[in-house]
Amino acid sequence: MENSNIKKIKFGVFLIWLFHISGLMGIYFGNQDWFISKSPLNLSVSLIIFIWLYPINTLKKISTLNIFFLLGMFAEWLGVNFGVLFGNYSYGENLGFKLGGVPYLIGTYWALLTFITAEIAKKLVANHWLKITTGALLMVLLDFLMEKNAPVFDFWQFIGEVPVENYITWFLIGFLMHLIFEKTKIKGNSLLSIHLYCAQIIFFSFFYLFPIN
Repeated sequence: MENSNIKKIKFGVFLIWLFHISGLMGIYFGNQDWFISKSPLNLSVSLIIFIWLYPINTLKKISTLNIFFLLGMFAEWLGVNFGVLFGNYSYGENLGFKLGGVPYLIGTYWALLTFITAEIAKKLVANHWLKITTGALLMVLLDFLMEKNAPVFDFWQFIGEVPVENYITWFLIGFLMHLIFEKTKIKGNSLLSIHLYCAQIIFFSFFYLFPIN
């Protein structure tokens, strides 16, 4: 049974890197429009692998994931419709179906990102508050790298420059989610979490350093 689980994790990690590296190479060296249009597929595959191998298999995990999804959707709804929290921005058409102007994938992304950064934070620090802070900062780092090319990917676009309040809000909401996560005492797959986070960091770091037109 243990060997079977290891094989599943290795397969999941392989798929994560396959999709991210293929997307990176395809966007930069190949058919940019086609590969960018497949971004929702990449995010959906990552979500499925995460649910399967983290795994999300208990009522506590399912409930916590749903709470983070709803918190993320509500915060983004306030931002998109009232220009509060993050600044003035709107979502493009490349993240799939929306509710109140907010793609469902964004809500799932808030939830997934909280879970995997929490697992990484556990590996980095032991102190309760440092774990919460580290997890929130890891979330902000990824958002910072994504912002530069988000309009090109047709993810979202701010009116003018990305305001500092966007990153402050990301940290505060991330801090709240990590505080909730710490209270649940949920344990998951740290190896999968590290690979999933690092794949996204490398993907968006590449386009941060070598932006596309």
